[in-house]
Amino acid sequence: MNEPQSTSVESTPRLALHWQILIGMIAGAAIGLLLNLSLSTTDVTRSEDIPGHLSKVELHDSTNTITITTFTRDDVKTIYEIGGKLDAKYPDLKSFEADQPDLHAVFESHGQSWARQIGNLCKRFGGLFLRMLQMVAVPLIVTSLTVGVMGLGKAERLGRMFRRTMSYYICTSFLAIVTGLIMVNVIQPGVGTDLTSHSPPAYAAASSSLSEVLLGQLETLIPNNPIRSLAEGDFLAIISFTIAFAIFALMLGGKTAATISNLAQAGFDVMMKMTMAVIALAPLGVMLLMLYVTATHGSAIFSSLAWYMLAVFLALVVHACITLPLILKFIARRNPWEFAKAMSPALLTAFSSASSNGTLPLTMASIEQRAGVRNQTSSFVLPLGATINMDGTALYEVVAVLFIAQLVGIDLSLADQVVVALTALLASIGAAGIPHAGLVMMVIVLQAVDLPVEKQGLIIAVDRILDMCRTSVNVWSDSCGCAVIDALDDE
Repeated sequence: MNEPQSTSVESTPRLALHWQILIGMIAGAAIGLLLNLSLSTTDVTRSEDIPGHLSKVELHDSTNTITITTFTRDDVKTIYEIGGKLDAKYPDLKSFEADQPDLHAVFESHGQSWARQIGNLCKRFGGLFLRMLQMVAVPLIVTSLTVGVMGLGKAERLGRMFRRTMSYYICTSFLAIVTGLIMVNVIQPGVGTDLTSHSPPAYAAASSSLSEVLLGQLETLIPNNPIRSLAEGDFLAIISFTIAFAIFALMLGGKTAATISNLAQAGFDVMMKMTMAVIALAPLGVMLLMLYVTATHGSAIFSSLAWYMLAVFLALVVHACITLPLILKFIARRNPWEFAKAMSPALLTAFSSASSNGTLPLTMASIEQRAGVRNQTSSFVLPLGATINMDGTALYEVVAVLFIAQLVGIDLSLADQVVVALTALLASIGAAGIPHAGLVMMVIVLQAVDLPVEKQGLIIAVDRILDMCRTSVNVWSDSCGCAVIDALDDE
């Protein structure tokens, strides 16, 4: 009798997730650039449905440069320039909307180029992916951190892990800052760059002192309403309360500790399952976000700031590709290339989204399931790192401040540069968890050496691109730190 033929068909192996994300990123960038080249300019004249006593409005939208010209019934002409040019009155559409909401509404409804319309639509849909990551972030942190702390068993182990984690964060942030200082002094991007004749718009940022920022973060560690902190996604408050809750559960011991541990483990298992389902959408989300960036941002505005961008980029490359891999190789005893491959889904998502907090669920999933780091370590190190460990941001701030000093012709002494380095180090730890942390940090560092705060308006035009790069470095540093702490905990 003949054997029955097998009806099972061997499934075609799927590409690894990091390859899917990389392909999505390249496809999004290519489509966005094509749109930018072909559909990025439009001219529209509106003589109806316009605000006030105007006779007409001319709308010109070209990559990164928007010009809106209004005419009154007496033929008085007013020109509004948004973005692109360094002497534009408004650095971006958000600032224009705040000052001229009626005209902004006319531009939104009638004046956008097809590239901008398609890019913004992709941003909305790509934002859904980020919202899903943010949706799982808080419950994942709470359950994972509870499981991790209770898995440590003793408060002594938690204290040791905290000391090692903070030592790593301070050391790597300091190394990043030193790398930035060396690079900006070697390249000197602001020397000979003629931007000082322009009057950049002052960017509204909090004028907090360093002590106020640090004290504010200390207050955040003690939430007056933990439930509200959970609802608002206040990471520092969530981390501190969850650790305290888990420690006191351990102190109670017995049935109470066992019940909480089992509930946290069950919740963690469910959240990891949900997180992996969201991560499956990463290639599409990354493609849409990259399409938005390339469709709406051109290259013309970068020429005058090319040396500044090069200094930031090279410093980030040195820190990410030399300093951190050496730490990974000799302290964590890990192969840097293999570890980078394991973390590549998180790194690519961080680059496209420019959000280390938003990438956190993917970072946690990659380091546990792909890099083999224990949950007891990752659940503690990564949420804390995403909140206060900002190597890339600290490096960027130092380069930006010295670039501004060179632009305005101020030669900062070695002592002043030490002040810049120490201020940036403290600010990177203290200001990382607050809104617009990079801008607040820059104000603090500029004030520390008496540089004009309004000059930061000069570099806003290229901030998005550099933000993508420094966010990737932030996530890479968090990941390397997780591997280092995990290796040290074995000793």
